[in-house]
Amino acid sequence: MEKIRILHTNDLHSHFEHFPQIGRYLKQIQNHPDADEVYTFDAGDFMDRSHPLTDATEGQSNIKLMNEFHYTAGTIGNNEGISNPHAVLEHLFDHVDYPIILSNLREEDESMPKWAQDYHILKTKKGTRIALVGLTAAYPMTYEPNNWHVKMLGNTMNRVLPKIEGKYDLLILITHVGQKMDRWLAKHYPQINLIIGGHSHTLIKNGEKVNKTWITQTGKWGNYVGDIMLELNDDHQLKKVKPTTVSVQQMKEYPIDTAVIQGYLDKGKELLEKEKVAFLPEKFADDKVAAIQISLDAIADFAGTDLAMLSSGLFLTPFKSGIFTHYDLQQALPHPMHVVRSTLKGSDLWRLVMEIEKNRHYLEHFPLQGMSFRGKIFGEMYYKGIKVDNFHRIVYVNGKEINPNEEYQIAVLDHYVLIPFFPTLAIVGENEFLFPDFLREVVKKYLAKEFPISKSELNDRRKK
Repeated sequence: MEKIRILHTNDLHSHFEHFPQIGRYLKQIQNHPDADEVYTFDAGDFMDRSHPLTDATEGQSNIKLMNEFHYTAGTIGNNEGISNPHAVLEHLFDHVDYPIILSNLREEDESMPKWAQDYHILKTKKGTRIALVGLTAAYPMTYEPNNWHVKMLGNTMNRVLPKIEGKYDLLILITHVGQKMDRWLAKHYPQINLIIGGHSHTLIKNGEKVNKTWITQTGKWGNYVGDIMLELNDDHQLKKVKPTTVSVQQMKEYPIDTAVIQGYLDKGKELLEKEKVAFLPEKFADDKVAAIQISLDAIADFAGTDLAMLSSGLFLTPFKSGIFTHYDLQQALPHPMHVVRSTLKGSDLWRLVMEIEKNRHYLEHFPLQGMSFRGKIFGEMYYKGIKVDNFHRIVYVNGKEINPNEEYQIAVLDHYVLIPFFPTLAIVGENEFLFPDFLREVVKKYLAKEFPISKSELNDRRKK
């Protein structure tokens, strides 16, 4: 009989506050195994640019810390693949110590990314061959503008499985596609023994069996670590699977952890504060509306439109007057969102505005999570170039009543396309996702252009 123990994480999202405890837990088992083999896997979204240190180092800090967890292999999530510009992802894994398995992402010329493997075969001390296949969420709408070709899951599996046929005794998928798609994979590809998943932030405490395939996932943010025991017979056939999850609350916590965690924040702040963005006038002092209005101008300028819309819940802090740094901007707008240029007929733009106005009071205090949002509530919607007469249900564009047959372009965010409150935008909008800059980079460049820092202002800052 052979025993294999698998430890796994997913959707850590730069929640470094759990890293000291997770690191000790993993190392304790890795150094004192009660099995013939111990493997450790990560199922993606390990980084999140809402954390100052991740943003300042473009994820290199995450790679350094993940290396200390001694992973056997991992895959990527949408936060690595979409939130990063193409050039950043190309170098994200330059210093990684473990293979990145990713079967369904390709360069524009259809070549394999230099930092990824199509599949990977492990061989245990007792001769069991384990095939690893990695899959990430297939979002062509956002991967394609970022100069990647993402492949559909079924097409990918139909291509990879014949390549590895006869080369494995155990087939494990490391996926960042969510529980629903993991179940689909289990139903359509019964040769899969185990799926180590992520993306939907589902906590499956003791695994889920779909036909002959076990599916596991540990929720989000490192709140849990997965711990699976496999038993195989002498012919390398899988006989028993026992998935469990361990809460970080059960792991040892030392007094030094607080200082270590704070150190990550302080280092990120230090690095980001070195980049001075703009010198903002007095009107920005603690005025969130001023921040929203200049950001509307920024995304409209970036998209080349007269119209734009943004919600107040995006702005976690107001901007401030005086020297404004990248850290200030990162704290105000931590969301990894991209600008979208949407083209709508006048009748459809009218309908979109009516959807917004209908939901306005509901959304003003609506708690929201996910879809790249890192705030707490949706907030109030603000427009550029649009005014509404709600009593008569008339929409004015740049001072004129909307023409139902004319085409209009409006700058929005991918977030608004994804959330369910404004279906017109997603259903009939011709939506062009604009890369590589995401929201705060767009705002940063616009502020730098509109409010440049003079040498005298920098010198005054240094004297203080």
